[in-house]
Amino acid sequence: MLDSKTIEIVKSTAPVLQEHSHAIGVRFYELLFTKAPSLYNIFNQTNQKRGIQQDALAYSVYMAGKHIDNLDAVKGMVERVTEKHRALGVKAEQYPIVGETLLEAVKDVLGDGVNDEIIEAWGKAYQEIADIFISIENELYEQVEQEVGGWTGLRSFVIDQKVKESDVITSFYLKAQDGGPIPTYQAGQYLTLQVDIEGDQYSHMRHYTISDAPGKDYYRISVKREEGSTEVPDGKVSNYLHHQVGEGDVLQVTAPAGEFTVSTEEMPLVLISGGVGITPMMSMLKDTIKENPEREITFIHAAQNSNVHALQQEVLEISKQYDNVTSYLVYSEPTAQDRADDRFDREGFIEKEWLQGILEDNQKDFYFCGPVPFMKVVNNALKEWGVPAERRQFEAFSPVSTIEA
Repeated sequence: MLDSKTIEIVKSTAPVLQEHSHAIGVRFYELLFTKAPSLYNIFNQTNQKRGIQQDALAYSVYMAGKHIDNLDAVKGMVERVTEKHRALGVKAEQYPIVGETLLEAVKDVLGDGVNDEIIEAWGKAYQEIADIFISIENELYEQVEQEVGGWTGLRSFVIDQKVKESDVITSFYLKAQDGGPIPTYQAGQYLTLQVDIEGDQYSHMRHYTISDAPGKDYYRISVKREEGSTEVPDGKVSNYLHHQVGEGDVLQVTAPAGEFTVSTEEMPLVLISGGVGITPMMSMLKDTIKENPEREITFIHAAQNSNVHALQQEVLEISKQYDNVTSYLVYSEPTAQDRADDRFDREGFIEKEWLQGILEDNQKDFYFCGPVPFMKVVNNALKEWGVPAERRQFEAFSPVSTIEA
């Protein structure tokens, strides 16, 4: 346990770290990759170039410092990070160099604004947090190893089918190369792939949500091909999967992980997705109608138009088959054919007033997933409608710790 003086110092200086969070994050990764270049094999280099990971790290440090005397307040963040660490294969022996480098980055950025007493306090705080993370991650490794078909580390999976779902999203059906059983998973969880691309010095690891119901002899992931711009690079792994691998090829995979899972309560369920955010919602939809066939479900999906809308036929078939499932489509830029075929329910974007018009009330469990700007809009709409935080669950396809930040 930390002493009261250490806690006071950490909490009082946390806002200073927040103010300089981006610079600290940038400096931290500069130092870390110089000291331990092998960590390039774990961290997403595209997110590094986009500056996402730097900001996410510093924000997490700030939140941990702010709540150092009550880490239950950041339980969601801890669960999210430890699940990802288990999926990436992070080990206890990697924590010391991270802590050492983080303190060095703080000193480099803040200079005379930080003294030895502050650095010592944050060093103690980091060790306290690291011990918690290590303990939880060790439990996660043990759990996955004990599951039927479970494994730790990498396992080879063959691409049994590769199916184009839209202009930008393709599904990959993966079967264990060894023919052995594979563990089930909770709807909403993801797989982590390790990919070695010719010409690249380091491996790439990426998380992709499993987009089908649990209990099958395969895993299905549906991957969006990420296109870059003059400011940001193309998605390295997504483009590799779309263009360079095919049926019969082998991918290296870690066991399913993730804390974004659907509840089993009787309260009506609302699943809201944007773009490729449909992947966990698809799994949640299929799993819920199987495990809780009487539960009322509203499925809302937003996309630009039908050209980029994946898995739409699966949702339509389910909503036709089950009276308790209602689905809505929101297109921001429908094509002429979309209009002619009357394929969507709303043109534009999801807004609070529209949600209030299609839902009887807000006494429901809301789950939403998609690009961060999309989720901020949905989250704000639900907050304004009075939906409490515990009934607003979300997953971001980036290391950003919270859409509230």
